Amino acid sequence: MSSLRTQWFEKISKDCPLPEYPRPQLERKSWLCLNGEYDYAVTDSQADKPQRYDGKITVPFSIESAASGVNKPLKPEQRLWYRRFFTLPDEFAGKRILLHFGAVDWQCSVWVNSVLIGEHTGGYNPFYFDITDALVQGENELVVKVFDPSDSGHQQRGKQVLKPVGFWYTATSGIWQTVWLEPVNYCRIESLQLTPDIDGGVLKIKVNHTCECGGKIFAEVLDGEKAIFSGEINAEDKIPVPDAKLWSPENPFLYTLKLTLDCNGEKDEVSSYFGMRKFSIVKDSTGIPRLALNNKPYFQRGLLDQGYWPESQLTPPSDEAMIFDIQKMKELGYNMLRKHIKAEPLRWYYHCDRLGMLVWQDMISGGQYIGNILAGVLPNINIHVKDNKYRAFKRGKPEWREEFRGELFGMVDNLYNSVSICCWVPFNEGWGQFDAKEIALSIKEHDPTRFVDHASGWHDQGGPDFKSVHKYILPVHAPTKFRTAGRPYVLSEYGGYSWNIKDHAWNARRSFGYIMFSSREKLSKAYERLHERQIIPLIKKGLCATVYTQVSDVEFEVNGIYSYDREVLKLDKDTVIKINEKLKF
Repeated sequence: MSSLRTQWFEKISKDCPLPEYPRPQLERKSWLCLNGEYDYAVTDSQADKPQRYDGKITVPFSIESAASGVNKPLKPEQRLWYRRFFTLPDEFAGKRILLHFGAVDWQCSVWVNSVLIGEHTGGYNPFYFDITDALVQGENELVVKVFDPSDSGHQQRGKQVLKPVGFWYTATSGIWQTVWLEPVNYCRIESLQLTPDIDGGVLKIKVNHTCECGGKIFAEVLDGEKAIFSGEINAEDKIPVPDAKLWSPENPFLYTLKLTLDCNGEKDEVSSYFGMRKFSIVKDSTGIPRLALNNKPYFQRGLLDQGYWPESQLTPPSDEAMIFDIQKMKELGYNMLRKHIKAEPLRWYYHCDRLGMLVWQDMISGGQYIGNILAGVLPNINIHVKDNKYRAFKRGKPEWREEFRGELFGMVDNLYNSVSICCWVPFNEGWGQFDAKEIALSIKEHDPTRFVDHASGWHDQGGPDFKSVHKYILPVHAPTKFRTAGRPYVLSEYGGYSWNIKDHAWNARRSFGYIMFSSREKLSKAYERLHERQIIPLIKKGLCATVYTQVSDVEFEVNGIYSYDREVLKLDKDTVIKINEKLKF
């Protein structure tokens, strides 16, 4: 295990790391964070329960990470157990108690006071259980069992592997996002769907609730301290937003939304927020299709963002760490991050919303490796294979495909209200790809307000919304009109220029990069040359968005703009800013 760490590692609290409210767009005043130290045990797969616990683990950091305090792998034939005790605050009395998990990788069973509360499968989406009937006065026991086969299984796992190498990273097992308790009324607001309509000057709102006894819903919209709407609404309604202040990376204005469900005097109050913005495709004066923001062509200059941390892997070590990555990329002149085959805690999207950073959200890849011919050779000679060849793409079993669909649309629903997300990316470079065009059309029907990059990089099926190209090492050229088929052209991965800085590398002797350089000066000159000669000239030929690889180094990869420990900005800042000023329509 590498000893590389970020500046935030030493600040991690064992008592309650990541203590901030985990769901900013549906916030209640009363809650209890259950992050912190748990007992843990690793058993074989047949164990009904641990005979003893092995020590302490800090939640929500995976067992493989240094931040967890354990720092060892979980094998597919093993099971990981957690245990902690909690006592409810007095203010929870008389309420239903919900136990929330931000994410657990991959399959878990949950007991409260030896009562099996429920089970969940899927490593990236949040879930909760109503544990009210299992609670007792005083101290309560919570036990969680986890199974995670990592890359020996078929499930969605992103770049996690048991034996990391190159651009494959250390597996993340178990609880890796916040665990928390929430006291609620029986009649309560369950979820919201917020859809801005800048052309109609309204916020379309859908309030999903549990009330069946005629409760009334009241809404208030605030522009700062000024109320611009206050009144009763229906469960599905339109709230006027006159003379709306439009959200953009340059002006990330957010409205406050307060909702009250009043059921015979018993009130459920939640706070939220939204931004008024619109994503669409328009044609410029020469007839070229362009990505648009708020009805105007808007060039998206972005970065691939893996979202990994040396001490804590998938889990950001702190709120400040999340903000650092977003803010630093914004300072360099980027306006978009492509969250690469990973979903983040909801607070990460909140920071993108409020700081002003567009997001392309990838679905998490799964299935086994599709082989070098499908994964590398054919796409680079412009041969795209039909993705209904399920066995070739390692999606042979119908239940594997249905599991993917369920988790995909669960992610879309979970992140639907995020103002900054402008694009869904269901498949990347053919990995586990199937029925991409049909799935993209289903996403567009489910969420018509955003773009979809149906097959990012390879094995284009002619689906919405882009002709999406990946290009490393080889020169970048504009695709022909035949290949774009009237769609906008995006360069959704490129670059990967690398510098291996020995004292800031995960493993300096085994580092991976597409093209290596030996200094900041040489790397920066190559970055400038790439953009001036190949990328910027493509804008007039139809290029609408760029995704440079990448925000930071990740484990063996050293192609980041920042080193993995976020200590070294590897490119010259002024050079990057100068180039980004030229990446526009």
